[in-house]
Amino acid sequence: MEFHPSNLKAFDDLFARFHERIQSMPGCLQVCLLEGHRDESVRTTLSWWEEEAHLEAYRRSELFGEVWPKTKVMFSTPPVAWSVEWPEDEPFSIAAK
Repeated sequence: MEFHPSNLKAFDDLFARFHERIQSMPGCLQVCLLEGHRDESVRTTLSWWEEEAHLEAYRRSELFGEVWPKTKVMFSTPPVAWSVEWPEDEPFSIAAK
């Protein structure tokens, strides 16, 4: 996600405020926020879900309805999202909730 520079602190604060609630959603294993390497205005949320159905349920939840409208008004470009399969033979460590 790319944000207007004037909105970076507001987004970081928004993520911090909702992080635990998102991570507590059924089926959510972990959510983290990554900052852009060479571009301060870039943020990426990385999340692990037990099943795609859990992610879809989050996207239909009241919580998402509260978070998403506040987030999308801060973008400087349209966001990009995708899902990937984690390789079964690749170790994955879940941070303590």
